Amino acid sequence: MAEPRLIREVPLAPEVLEVTDRLRPVTEAGVAAILASVSETGGIRDAIHVREIAAKGDRPKVYRLIAGAHRLEAARRLGIEIPAKVWHCTADQARLMEIDDQIAGSGLTALDTAVFLARRKAVYEKLYPQSVAKTGAALAAARWNAADIMSVASFATVTAAQFGLTDRHVRRLVAVGTSLSPQDISTLRGAERPIQLQDLMVLSKIGDPSERSAICGILASGRVKSARDARAAHAGREPDVRDPAETSLQTLLIAWDRAPLAARRRFLRHRQDDLQAAGLTASSEATSEAAPARPRKSARKAPRLRAVK
Repeated sequence: MAEPRLIREVPLAPEVLEVTDRLRPVTEAGVAAILASVSETGGIRDAIHVREIAAKGDRPKVYRLIAGAHRLEAARRLGIEIPAKVWHCTADQARLMEIDDQIAGSGLTALDTAVFLARRKAVYEKLYPQSVAKTGAALAAARWNAADIMSVASFATVTAAQFGLTDRHVRRLVAVGTSLSPQDISTLRGAERPIQLQDLMVLSKIGDPSERSAICGILASGRVKSARDARAAHAGREPDVRDPAETSLQTLLIAWDRAPLAARRRFLRHRQDDLQAAGLTASSEATSEAAPARPRKSARKAPRLRAVK
């Protein structure tokens, strides 16, 4: 398959462009930011990307937007032309360019990132079927063919390297984005507060689509703080009420138990002022790295603390 080819760069009037089937809606905040920039710089400097679709029969030649919807809307409101890079490419290649432009930019929410990566995986594997993870004999054959790089490189690996993510992060986000329906995505985009990655992970594990949609609605309403609480509310249960101080304490205790004795003593020396303010102080034996080590068979205990009199 031929790679996308840049034909030319020309100024285009917004009204001659088609804008259809976008993965991310244009936001008022995004357009406002561009309008503010235009007032300072005097124009829109960054070109949008469009796909040229040749005339066919009675249909004239069409320019269809690939990337730059916010810039295009700003130009439309200002009534000005906008610089455009015109590409010759397929619809799938245009979709991949749209997604990569969004991911490479800034300001994506966890939800948007999950949706874009899931869609990118579908398009990428359609364009490059050799990147699909292999099993059995096909995988064994690929391993022996060192020259066939793409056949042993999964989508997650390529995407992680391209956008500075980890394989695990990409896989988690793709799983989330794949599990959500278009209606779920629309509902969550209208949420009272930003949807967090941990919320999306909870939603991705709900197998019943109708249950997941109902929980998305509860979460988006703002009546609960998390997807876990929304799931409890949907099931008629009271959400778990967690004490933030207790949660922090448990985190500290786990870190303390895992730390070696020398690290615990250094920690106490660094926190002497805090301990004294709380009416406690560590014994000299507890903070001394030269203190004799306890026998290996005895249980390791935290350094002794005594109240300040």
